[in-house]
Amino acid sequence: MGYTAYRAYTTGMASTHPHAVALAKHGATLYTIQLGLNLLWTPLYFGLGRPIAASLDILALGGTVACLANVWGQVDPACGWLLAPYLGWLSFATYLCVGSGYLNNWDFRSAYKKD
Repeated sequence: MGYTAYRAYTTGMASTHPHAVALAKHGATLYTIQLGLNLLWTPLYFGLGRPIAASLDILALGGTVACLANVWGQVDPACGWLLAPYLGWLSFATYLCVGSGYLNNWDFRSAYKKD
């Protein structure tokens, strides 16, 4: 992620085409948003036991990263492809997040209770 961000931003900002510069800036904004969504997921899922909120967060994260891959892929095609493993991981993590929420009736509080 760090290398891709560096490569896409420096390539875009060094371009003589205004559209590439705008895409690099837009990508930097999307990158910042995805970092925030990524950081928010762990406390939502594990700390607060909120599977619905965590599922919404990870769905938004996946959509943001897909947009980011598209934007940075226009700046430098390699940067778009470098995000493919992350998108694959997010797809699997979304499956696990939604699946665990569904299997627990969207309520983790009962799993934390001790009788």
